[in-house]
Amino acid sequence: MIAEPAQVQGTGVRARGISPRCGLCALAFLLGALVLGLGIGPVSLGAGPIVESALSHLPFLHVHSPLNQAQEAILWQLRAPRVVLGALVGGMLAIAGSAYQGVFRNPLADPYLLGVAAGAGLGATLAIAFGFTGATRQVLPLAAFAGGTVAVIAAYVLGRSAGAARATGALVLAGVTVAAFMTAIQTFVQQERTDTLRDVYAWLLGGFTTSGWGDVLVAAPYIVVSSLVLVMHRRVLDVLSLGDDEAASLGIDVRRTRLIIVAAATAGTAAAVSVSGLIGFVGIIVPHTIRLLVSTSYRAVVVLSLVVGAGFLVLADVLARTVLSPAELPIGVVTAFFGAPFFAVVLRTSKSVR
Repeated sequence: MIAEPAQVQGTGVRARGISPRCGLCALAFLLGALVLGLGIGPVSLGAGPIVESALSHLPFLHVHSPLNQAQEAILWQLRAPRVVLGALVGGMLAIAGSAYQGVFRNPLADPYLLGVAAGAGLGATLAIAFGFTGATRQVLPLAAFAGGTVAVIAAYVLGRSAGAARATGALVLAGVTVAAFMTAIQTFVQQERTDTLRDVYAWLLGGFTTSGWGDVLVAAPYIVVSSLVLVMHRRVLDVLSLGDDEAASLGIDVRRTRLIIVAAATAGTAAAVSVSGLIGFVGIIVPHTIRLLVSTSYRAVVVLSLVVGAGFLVLADVLARTVLSPAELPIGVVTAFFGAPFFAVVLRTSKSVR
């Protein structure tokens, strides 16, 4: 950990907070992704008309929308909720990834580390397999959220049973154990209910095909609160990255702080997964790209991961619905296509650093 700042300085990458230029670039990236997400589709909409339409919905401006009624419906009832949900989910997965990497001092940690994905997948599988498909839009997100939450609680209890001295490593191993157990149950349920396999796999591969404003309202409160908690702890993550003893000597309650950060990241991830399905690698790609291009400090990584992650997943969704148009790829396939090679590079880099 001590050698890293020297390496960063040697390459000219700043190991401190966000510069105004980097902040503006991140915001421009997000805004560009949002405009592309809203404009690209079977019915193409230009950036200018989209902006004018948005302004026409604001009070006291008296701006006339250039879009006709059908285009307005496409923009605000079909594309806008999909793009907004994609931004929320992408930002949450990326910021959770950066938080897990800081808390566990593991560059390969991602939001599914503590079994969130496996628990959410089991919850969704049970909801679909046992006859709740008629009320999927109401029941499925709740079942996935409950499954993810139960998995994390089980992982935390199991990890803490190893003792405080080995809490960090034990928590990671407990997450792997819980994930394997829940995946086994999920596979058993799928084998027993083969008639629902198509619906289960469609959800597991992730996507925003049927997303609406209701999904945004379900996930947004958890994601917003969780993101705020993580942003507020960004400086603490820099201290935790030095080690538990160093952090404790500086007056930080390591156990309490780690619990708060893990709980916030997990609650937000469970909410995101509950409405999007399982979308992997976002928590690996985005934080490490920021470390390579901007800074290794969590003061920068956490905040920029939230913004850039939102734009990244919106662009991934654009690819998912245009590459095989009029058919759609599951967005999990798109992120895996980019994420698997990126993960291999990070794994090789982290090994060479050690």
